[in-house]
Amino acid sequence: MSMPVVALACCALYTFVGVGLRMALQVRRTGSTGYHGYGGAGRVERIAGLGCILSSGLVGLWAPLAAMAGVVEPIAALEEPLIQGAGLATCLVSIAAMFYAQVAMGDNWRVGVDPAERTELVIGGPYALMRNPIYTAWMGTFAGLVLLVPSWLSLTGAALLLLSMEVLVRGAEEPYLREAHGAAFVGYAARVGRFVPGIGRLDPPQGASGDA
Repeated sequence: MSMPVVALACCALYTFVGVGLRMALQVRRTGSTGYHGYGGAGRVERIAGLGCILSSGLVGLWAPLAAMAGVVEPIAALEEPLIQGAGLATCLVSIAAMFYAQVAMGDNWRVGVDPAERTELVIGGPYALMRNPIYTAWMGTFAGLVLLVPSWLSLTGAALLLLSMEVLVRGAEEPYLREAHGAAFVGYAARVGRFVPGIGRLDPPQGASGDA
């Protein structure tokens, strides 16, 4: 089986597990899909959300299809069996990690920001290590796809995804969480990194050490 076909299969698995299956579980638990779309928090969320969607299409769909059609030349230095095997393993582990992080949110799982909605602040499980483990796993999945089908198109999509997630989290989600949870979120964000442990922590509230 060619690597572009494997990449398309991984993308389909990611979509089924991370979107279809998770929404189905949410409907069963709460009666709602948990999907708000991108735009409830304003222009920044709309732009970043569009970037996430476009980048996902570039990496997960168009790059493999372009490789199959011979439209885009692969990066020869990365077309090695060991590298592509590592890409497949990274995809599968990241998809599993993403689903675990989604389930760990319980009924509080959402896609997109609804400023009028208030959910619990989840700080246990994988969220005790990083504030956005779902996004970290999402980036891991697409890093694996880049290794499966290495090209300027897939690298461009991965870079756009990283940029879009940074804008989405910093410009839309963190302001919402700060407003919704106040000092509880600020204190949590001062202890726990944004996408990886220890990196991207926010300044602790005045008069606090950040360890409270």
